[in-house]
Amino acid sequence: MMHYCQQAENAEMVAICDKWAQGLEATKQELNQDSIAYYTDYDEFLKHDMDCVMLANYASEHAPFAIKAMKSGKHVISEVLPAQTMAEAVALIETVEKTGKIYCYAENYCYMGAPREMRTLYRNGRLGDFEYGEGEYLHNCESIWEDITYGERDHWRNQMSAFFYCTHSVGPLLHITGLRPKTVTGFEGIHNARMARMGARAGHMALEIVRLENGALLKSIHGVGPSRNSVWYSVYGAKGRVESAREDAMAGDNNHVYEHLDDTTQAPASYEHVDELSEQGKKSGHGGSDIKCLYYAVERILGDEASETIDVYEAIDMWMVGHFGYLSAMAGGIPMAIPDLRLPAEREVYRQDHRCTDPRVAGDQLLPSYLQGDLTISDEVYHAIRQKWEAKQPKGEA
Repeated sequence: MMHYCQQAENAEMVAICDKWAQGLEATKQELNQDSIAYYTDYDEFLKHDMDCVMLANYASEHAPFAIKAMKSGKHVISEVLPAQTMAEAVALIETVEKTGKIYCYAENYCYMGAPREMRTLYRNGRLGDFEYGEGEYLHNCESIWEDITYGERDHWRNQMSAFFYCTHSVGPLLHITGLRPKTVTGFEGIHNARMARMGARAGHMALEIVRLENGALLKSIHGVGPSRNSVWYSVYGAKGRVESAREDAMAGDNNHVYEHLDDTTQAPASYEHVDELSEQGKKSGHGGSDIKCLYYAVERILGDEASETIDVYEAIDMWMVGHFGYLSAMAGGIPMAIPDLRLPAEREVYRQDHRCTDPRVAGDQLLPSYLQGDLTISDEVYHAIRQKWEAKQPKGEA
């Protein structure tokens, strides 16, 4: 986000807020820009003269920070995920509605080449009626766990359920179709040796089977503890199939498309997705998708109502697949209805629904991180990970 604002023609970075003072000072030295203000207090940060707040704080804390930003008169671009509880989801939606501020969800995987191509083909009618889709986000995070959890036992990544971090897999499928999820059935993976070494207290992956409002089905699978990585998408319509390249194919990954439609002249067609930001995207992460989701969000805030963004309703739909998928798994794998929070009447039952795996938020509605029961992980695991993280920090900044 910082690098985007430094290079973009449509945005300027004017202030940064981080609770970690030493890290903030290191960033100040790295950027070396006198025009940027630095804060460790979020309330003081919100008083700064700016149009939009980009949220890249803990994934479990985005909703309350977004709500506070919009109430202070700022637009919001939020990193993954939009909320942690249904009560937060309702409050977030109603804050957007009451303040009139623009909320853009930065689900960058929706802007990878293959999902964008699939969306174009579907919206242009070449795929036909949507019938089935699959999305995978499997990320072996063991090698980077110290960099993203710091050896903290109660870090959100260590206490989240396997279902929580779901929008990288299901998000692109919902964004392609524009269809709302109606029901979900969830299945939890095992707590394997890798998760134990990481200190993560959940299944190594989760799977959701989703029924969309048109009757079509989706399969979404995601997790941080598999043995190998996989980011992959496939969609079937009445007129054929389109899918991305597998990582092991070494064929451009999620910017490479295999298209086999009724009107494909050479079946299957194999090509790289190219759009107006592809060249710039080569300098950004996640297959060029990072720059795209931020560019279109900023354009929307600047007044382009046709800019391709993910609004608060679509963002919450993506998140609810995982949330209700977990509730389904807890109930033995029975389908769970997913409410339509666009309808005020459907929000009422969830206003005080704080169910999640974070004890600071859930209170007496606390959910377990792992369905098979609470896991006991030695303090030595977290101590060892903390030592690895500290060893990587410049002297005096750990």
